[in-house]
Amino acid sequence: MKIICVGRNYADHAKELGNQVPEEPVIFLKPKNALLTPGNNLFYPAFTNELHYECELVVKICKNGKFIPVYRAKNYYDEVTLGIDFTARDIQDKLKKKGLPWEKAKAFDSSAAIGNFVPFESLPNPRDIHFHLLKNGAMVQDGHTRDMLFSIDTIIADVTQYISLNIGDLIFTGTPPGVGECVITDHLQGYLEGEKLLDLKIE
Repeated sequence: MKIICVGRNYADHAKELGNQVPEEPVIFLKPKNALLTPGNNLFYPAFTNELHYECELVVKICKNGKFIPVYRAKNYYDEVTLGIDFTARDIQDKLKKKGLPWEKAKAFDSSAAIGNFVPFESLPNPRDIHFHLLKNGAMVQDGHTRDMLFSIDTIIADVTQYISLNIGDLIFTGTPPGVGECVITDHLQGYLEGEKLLDLKIE
């Protein structure tokens, strides 16, 4: 199982961090030990002083595939959830200034939190999926997949030109604007179409 992530997939998020809006999907990976499954909290990493949340729609791959065309991509996933791509922003900023990879800031243990999965076909409007994140009861992120620069199917088609997908792989599809810092005792709750799928605390 691998975790494939898409960066800067919402124009407003790219702009809020001072990044250019990409012309093709920005892809990076997280290892298996980055996965934080439902029911577990995140222990604040000792190496960062600026831990950020980034709430995202996550799709689970249900078929093996490579060189998947866009028009067939919908056959390769059948479940979705919400996830949080935790980011050590201070570490990432230092790495970016040096032109170095982001793994230390993005791929650390438990940095890919996920909620409970629901069938994709159960969504009221699969072409415009709505989700939001609460921090300590206040909404901090509010996203619609219609605003993604690259759709789920486009992401799958692009990724599989380089990397094969396998059953159980997860794709974090990018975060809308509103990312921000979280600290110890913060409570994060993610809702997909009004249903709470993700619930964790920072310890």
